[in-house]
Amino acid sequence: MEMNVRDNWFRLSPATRQWFTDNPGCVLLPRTLVATINTETNGGADSDEHGQTTLSEDDRAFIRAQLGPDPGPEHVFFDAARP
Repeated sequence: MEMNVRDNWFRLSPATRQWFTDNPGCVLLPRTLVATINTETNGGADSDEHGQTTLSEDDRAFIRAQLGPDPGPEHVFFDAARP
């Protein structure tokens, strides 16, 4: 069974979804995360000999979409007067 983040998104725990949104560009998932996902989804994602699996470009695009629109550069306001 191949990893499909989009179809399993709401089956993942909030902590796992947070990991994906904290690491939206990750291509190779660590084995501990793969094991967690397999437990949460009752799945059997394909993995390599090290227990890792890769995400497709579609999965990465889906994860980036979960972040919402790009807020652009952060605006910082500075006080002109100091005490």
